[in-house]
Amino acid sequence: SGKQTLKIFDGNDAVKRNQFRLISVPRIAKNEEVVEAALRAYYINDDQQEYELQTFTQQALLSDDVINRNDAAEDSNLGSVFRESVPEAWIIRAKPKGEEVIRIYPAWLKVGMAYVSLRVKKDSTTQTVIKEVLPLLGRQTECLQNFKLVEVLMGSKQVQRMVLDNQELILNRLKDIRKTSIRQMNQTRFYIVENNKSIVRVNLFVGGLPPQLSPEEYTNILKDELAIKTNVVSVSHVYQAQGAVVLEISCFAEAERIYMLVKDTTVNDKPLNAVVIPEVMASKIPQNCCPLLVFVNPKSGGLKGRDLLYCFRKLLNPHQVFELTNGGPLPGFHTFSKVPSFRVLVCGGDGTVGWVLGALEEIRHKLVCSEPSVAILPLGTGNDLGRVLRWGAGYSGEDPYSILVSVDEADDVLMDRWTILLDAEEPAEGAENGVAEPEPPKIVQMNNYCGLGIDAELSLDFHHAREEEPGKFNSRFHNKGVYVKVGLQKISHTRNLHKDIKLQVDQHEVELPSIEGLIFINIPSWGSGADLWGSESDNRFEKPRIDDGLLEVVGVTGVVHMGQVQGGFRSGIRIAQGSYFRVTLLKPIPVQVDGEPWIQAPGQIIISAAGPKVHMLKKSKQKQKK
Repeated sequence: SGKQTLKIFDGNDAVKRNQFRLISVPRIAKNEEVVEAALRAYYINDDQQEYELQTFTQQALLSDDVINRNDAAEDSNLGSVFRESVPEAWIIRAKPKGEEVIRIYPAWLKVGMAYVSLRVKKDSTTQTVIKEVLPLLGRQTECLQNFKLVEVLMGSKQVQRMVLDNQELILNRLKDIRKTSIRQMNQTRFYIVENNKSIVRVNLFVGGLPPQLSPEEYTNILKDELAIKTNVVSVSHVYQAQGAVVLEISCFAEAERIYMLVKDTTVNDKPLNAVVIPEVMASKIPQNCCPLLVFVNPKSGGLKGRDLLYCFRKLLNPHQVFELTNGGPLPGFHTFSKVPSFRVLVCGGDGTVGWVLGALEEIRHKLVCSEPSVAILPLGTGNDLGRVLRWGAGYSGEDPYSILVSVDEADDVLMDRWTILLDAEEPAEGAENGVAEPEPPKIVQMNNYCGLGIDAELSLDFHHAREEEPGKFNSRFHNKGVYVKVGLQKISHTRNLHKDIKLQVDQHEVELPSIEGLIFINIPSWGSGADLWGSESDNRFEKPRIDDGLLEVVGVTGVVHMGQVQGGFRSGIRIAQGSYFRVTLLKPIPVQVDGEPWIQAPGQIIISAAGPKVHMLKKSKQKQKK
């Protein structure tokens, strides 16, 4: 063969661990070509002229210093690296330099300047570097003793920090790092840091507690369940409605103990959850800055949610990206509670968007920015709200960076939200001893639509199928196939929904036509993009908008009619338009709100506008600015 395979180590650390990478090069390759291939194996883009290859013997493995076999002949760089007996392993070494340009990063927020470049020579020490850097960062009037130079290694598994001694020679330090590992040098940064007295303060969000308790009761539960030490742990915030608290802990060991213990603790048979809350220095955020708070539901859209979580954590500060399966939206909103202006990006289906909007409504009064605008990256099955706001029918692998640009350029629009009060007048079935109380009134929020009858019945069957075999429901195509299947099974059934319910719109009784399903719609997209209301003009009703304070009421005559609406051949039967609705159920009927179905007992359903309209972000029609 004309090719030769070589083991390449990137420094002493790799030699000690025996971690090498293989390269394949022609036998007649020049030294430079082999060096280039070796650097490429470690994804190092530096100029190959700055590096050379050294061989080592077995004895060299045991010593710290590796013998250089190539310096015997002056012209060795010109010839082939292969001699009569080719050594099987080589180490990449950086050639010594008399001076070098390094980047120094300020460890405080300086908008428009990520780092400054500085030339260091053989006699440059940590102290001289600090002295030269401060004027470049506009801090020349401050005392040198107030600053230190910190070497930060950002490895794939951990971040290591080391404060450099004032008299340390910088070139020698660079040489030592490269000797240990060339790759490590590429992952190392130097930060200039202010000498603040470090105060240990860990903020830990603990959720899953019983709601509506006093701070003292929460403290007592935490003492009993987690044995918290009150001399180092205090409750700084209480979210009574959500059953959550934020603990301020002044001892790392105690914070770690509580964090690990929470994961295995249940209160009233409900598991607790813990999230470490980063501290946002709101006072240092520039006035015109509007950070993005990102919520990702990793369970939505197959495995795409998990991939997006990783992508956004790389593109943004990972502390502004929250996983909804760990504590829900509350930890994210608490983290941003002091931020004067921010926007929200929700990655998930319509149910996830409703979850976040509901949490925002509950915590709005505790936020400095009480009305953040919300953008959507649709990951669910229907994604009707995502379609209406032009974010598309579902995420199909677009570049996450271009999504962030689209959010930045999106238009702010208002959207109505609705409160649905469900008050069952008859007791639920299966009560013990035949003596039963009626179900307590239930309040739910609605963003998209609320369906009674056949529409909700199909949702309920789909919901049951997903609960039985959740592993199969990981693609939109499969999910829609199941919807079609459960729909076909219902075609021959007949129901007289109009005989089982009564409808009042804005205090007026409305006579219902012969229908099997009644749907209240807030947005012009239903059941994965279908236009249920239709586009024909009608003198009886106003043209629907998402911010007009009105809901449209539409009827469907059965599964076939629903299929025709989905296919775009027909629209629903327009029944009413209004802002206050009372529905009387005369028998148990399937109900669904934004895709969440259940069987509702006979009684009253009241639908009315919910508080202030929410600010949503609608994707701009214009192409992205380059």
